[in-house]
Amino acid sequence: MNRKKLIAGNHKMYTTLAEGIQLAKDVHNLLKSKAEQVDILIIPPFTHLFAVSGILKNTPFFTGAQNCSSEKEGAYTGEISASMIHSAGASFVLVGHSERRNYFNETEEQLHQKIKQALNAGLQVIFCFGEPLEIREAGGYKTYILNQLHTLKGFSGEEWNAITLAYEPVWAIGTGKNADKEQAQEVHAFCRQWISENISAETAQNTRILYGGSVKPENAADLLSMPDIDGALVGGASLQASSFAAIVNASLV
Repeated sequence: MNRKKLIAGNHKMYTTLAEGIQLAKDVHNLLKSKAEQVDILIIPPFTHLFAVSGILKNTPFFTGAQNCSSEKEGAYTGEISASMIHSAGASFVLVGHSERRNYFNETEEQLHQKIKQALNAGLQVIFCFGEPLEIREAGGYKTYILNQLHTLKGFSGEEWNAITLAYEPVWAIGTGKNADKEQAQEVHAFCRQWISENISAETAQNTRILYGGSVKPENAADLLSMPDIDGALVGGASLQASSFAAIVNASLV
């Protein structure tokens, strides 16, 4: 199965509006000749989303949001709904990023509701999951990941057409560590098998599973050479257009 690679840059809570706009322009200029070969996604802060989506309109590039509300609309001061995100020009939304889980105590039930809202609003979902260091070292990471994947039960095969997974071992985010390519491949293959058994074999073959966790130009080619790794969710290295471009180029080797 030849799944098209997806390289996503999550800018987290970095860049001013002016910096975010310039970064998007620089990424576009560096990679516009590659955007037909690989899907390129920029995920800026909410305040930049409309502007960045406008810059990339009528290009092959995609934009996404870092989070969305579990509610459709209402008196939820400070929340951003999936339909608002879609109306700002975005195509994707991250759900369940480890920082949302860890710092904001988002539950699997909330994440399931966020996925529902995103799909109903016409967004594609990147569902993030992964284990902390103590679980990895204790050897219980597969059971831990199964509990997270259970959040995706109940969605139809058609809905899965708009779902991408992103494995992000928490112990490898912002630490300078990363899972080696064999460790990452093992988990990706395990997840693909789960999809095959719980959704369908066809869905398992079509679903993209990204790796996220200290992806850098130096390790991207190795990770992206693995058969079940279909792209990368890039954090810090996406804040410089040149390093993000190097990762995108590594996916084409």
